Parts: sequence; structure tokens; C-alpha cells
Amino acid sequence: MYNLMQHALGDGWQQLPPALQAHYLAGPDGVAVDQGHMDVGYPRFMQPALTLLKWMGALVPRRGTQVATTVVRRMRGERLLWQRTLTFEDGQVVRFNSAWERGANGSVIEFVNPWLGLEMKPFVEGPLLRYEGLRFVLRVGGRLLTLPEWLLGHTTIVEEAVDDAHFRMDFRMTHPVVGEVFRYAGVFAAHVSDSR
Repeated sequence: MYNLMQHALGDGWQQLPPALQAHYLAGPDGVAVDQGHMDVGYPRFMQPALTLLKWMGALVPRRGTQVATTVVRRMRGERLLWQRTLTFEDGQVVRFNSAWERGANGSVIEFVNPWLGLEMKPFVEGPLLRYEGLRFVLRVGGRLLTLPEWLLGHTTIVEEAVDDAHFRMDFRMTHPVVGEVFRYAGVFAAHVSDSR
């Protein structure tokens, strides 16, 4: 079965600890599930922008600590579909779905809707899997137009194995003028199959 991350990392795939490999592998039914808890944080002034971005399918417009989170991944051809469900303490459920596609030169592009995406370059650094945001893109027809970084900010992701079955992830978006504008981070158990 096609593995988008294995393709992007090349030889680096073999360096990933078992928990991080499990995070990107699908079970025999083509589905994988991670379960854990995340902290979601951002400055108060970002609320209107995050509400707008959520309307476009991006990010999570609510703060919280230790938010129960389930991430379901499915391969569809060469696309990796992500379905994230965050259940807050008061019972509110927030979903954040996206689709990863293969980019150029070992990059991946995460689309939060058919036209808005984030191109990232994953690489292995010791025991860590890191992603460096390359650019935000707007897909118009078959072309990808670059959106300026000052508009949304620069993104980084760090993933680290805690043990053979658990990993820690940390996503940050940092604006070049006002600093960190969004972060979510948590610890997950990596599973490789589910009946969903």
C-alpha cells in the first residue's frame, strides 16, 4: 500500500522510532487511529481570525487543555485523509479535517479545503520527525499560488516517540511580527487499525 510519509522521507523512514512509523501506517483495512489529549492555545486577539479560518476548514477556534482527541487517517489513492475530533470538557466537539498530497522534492501539502493548503518539508533529526513550513498555497485550477508568510505565519511541527506505542506532537504557527499565533500539542497512542 502507498505510504505518503515513507515516500517523502525516503531512507529517513527507517530511522523513525516504532511509534512514529505506526502513526503513519495504515492497518489492513486502510485505516489508522491515534488517541490522546491535546492542549490548544492562541492569543486572544486571534479569535476572529481563527473563527474565519475554521469556517474555511482550518485549525481549531477554541482554547483548551488536555482535550480528548481522536485522529483517524485513511489512504485514498495517493492522498492521506485526516479526520481530527476534539471533545472539550463541556462536551463541545470540534472537527478539523484535511487531506495530504505529495508535493515537490519530498514535501507534502496539507489541504484544509479544495483550494487552501500548507506545503511542508518533513525530515528526520535524530529521534525527532520535524516539519518545516515552506509556504501556504492557493490552488487555482491546476496551479499553486504562494500566499505571503506575513499573512498567516510560519509553521513548524515536531513529533517525538515517548515509547514504542506513544508519541508527542507539537504544532506551532508563528507570525513574523506578532510572534506565536497558534499552537496545539499533545501525546497520543498510535494505533494501526479501527473499525470506523
